[in-house]
Amino acid sequence: MDSGTAVSTTRLKRSLTLWDLILYGIIVIQPVAPMSVYGVLSDSGHGHVVTTILIAMVGMLFTAFSYGRMARVYPSAGSAFTYVGQEINPVLGFITGWSMVMDYMLNPMICIIWCSQIAHVFAPNVPYAIWAIFFAGVFTALNVQGIKTSARVNTLLATGMGVVIAIFFVAAARYIFGNAHDGAAFFTRPFYDPETWDMRAVFGATSIAVLSYIGFDGISTLSEEAENPRRNILLATVLTCFAIGILSALEVYAAQLIWPSSKPFPNSDTAFAYVAGHAWAPLFGVVGFTLLVANFGSGMGAQIGAARLLFGMGRSKALPESFFGAVDPKRHVPRNNVLFVGVLSLIGALLVEIPIHRTTVCSVGQGVSTLFCYGLGAQMLNFGALIAFMGVNLAAFVHYFLRQGQRTFVNLTAPLAGFLICLALWLGLSTPAKIVGVIWLAVGIGFGAWKTRGFRGTLINFDLPEEES
Repeated sequence: MDSGTAVSTTRLKRSLTLWDLILYGIIVIQPVAPMSVYGVLSDSGHGHVVTTILIAMVGMLFTAFSYGRMARVYPSAGSAFTYVGQEINPVLGFITGWSMVMDYMLNPMICIIWCSQIAHVFAPNVPYAIWAIFFAGVFTALNVQGIKTSARVNTLLATGMGVVIAIFFVAAARYIFGNAHDGAAFFTRPFYDPETWDMRAVFGATSIAVLSYIGFDGISTLSEEAENPRRNILLATVLTCFAIGILSALEVYAAQLIWPSSKPFPNSDTAFAYVAGHAWAPLFGVVGFTLLVANFGSGMGAQIGAARLLFGMGRSKALPESFFGAVDPKRHVPRNNVLFVGVLSLIGALLVEIPIHRTTVCSVGQGVSTLFCYGLGAQMLNFGALIAFMGVNLAAFVHYFLRQGQRTFVNLTAPLAGFLICLALWLGLSTPAKIVGVIWLAVGIGFGAWKTRGFRGTLINFDLPEEES
C-alpha cells in the first residue's frame, strides 16, 4: 500500500443513480446473455429455449427480491457477506464471502480469456497473450478512474449492444414475415412443442439458462456508492433481472422462429451467430463482435464487483484491512483491490487458454493438461454464486419473518422459494465443480480458523463508519 491510499475511515462516495445501477446490472449480465448458450439450451431442452429462459427468470426474481430487501437493511459494499454475517452468523457470513470471492475472481478472468480469444480470431497476427494483457489493462485502468467513469463506459456499451439487438429484431421480423409458415402453431412451438416436450429435459436446461442471469447480485456490492440505496438497490436488482429475462426471451424466441429446433446447427457453440446470419448474412460477423463487446463490459463490471466485495471483507477485518480495506482518497475507489483483481485475472488468463468454438475441449498453457475448461469455469462461478444466493434468501427470511416478526405470506414464501430453487440448482452442478468449490471453501475455513485461533477470536467486525456529510 502506498502513501496515496489510506485505510478506510469513511464510506465510499455515493454517486450512482438508479439508472447507473440498472445499466451496471445489464452490462454485467449482458443484454446478449442467451446468445452464447443458445445452441446448448436448444439441444438440452429439445428446442424449448424460450420456456427455459422464462422459468429461470421466475426463479431468479425471488433471489433478486431478497437481495434488494437486504440492501435496504445493510446499504454497504459487503453484499451477501454482510447480510449473512449480520443476520445469521459471522462464520457463515465469512464462508459466504469466501465463496463469492471465487465467483467474482473467476468472472473477470473468464471474460479476459473470452475477449482475447475472439480478438485473436479477428486479428490472428497479434498473439493471445498480448490481447490478454490489453484487456486486463483496460479493465483495470478504467475501473481505477472511479465509479462514474465505469458508469459512463457502461452507458456506451449498452447503447452499442442495444443497436445491434434492434438490428437483429428488424432482420428477424423481415425474415419471419417474409417466409411461409404453418399458421398459429409456428408461433407457439418455441414455448411448447408436443412432439419434443420432455419435462425433465426442460428443467435440466433451465439450470443452464440460469447462467444468463448470474451477475445481478453485483448491484448490491455498489450499495455504498448508490444514491438512496434502500430504494434504488431493490428497484435496480429486480428491474434488471426482469428486463434481462424479457429481452433474453424475445431474442431466443425470434431465433427459434428463424431456425426451427428440428434443424441441427453447424456448431452448437456459435448457434446464435448462424441464426442471425441466416436472417441477414452480415449479422454473422456483427453478432460475433457484439459478443466481444458484451464480454468486455461484463469483465469490467465483474472486476468492479470483486473489488467492492474484497473492500467490504477487508474493512470488516475478514481479510487484511491495511490492504483490502483501503480507499484511494482522491477517486474514492478501493484501488488496491482493483489492481489485485486485475493482476490475478491476467495471470489466470495467461495460464489458461480456452479454445473458441470448442468449449468442451480445454487446455492449460500449451495444452499439456485438461485441468480447466470453460464449462467447468462457468459451473465454478455458479458454485459460489448459488451459495451466496441461498445465504441471502435465508438472511431475508431470518430478518423479516423471524427477527422483525413480519409474518406475511410474501416474507415466508419468497425467500424460501428462492432458497429451494438455488439449492436444487446447486445440487445439479457437476461433480468436478463441486470438488474444486469444496476445496476452495476448505482453504477459506482454514484461513478463518488460523486468523481467529480456532474461531475463538473475532472473525469479523461489522461496525461501519458514519456517512460523509
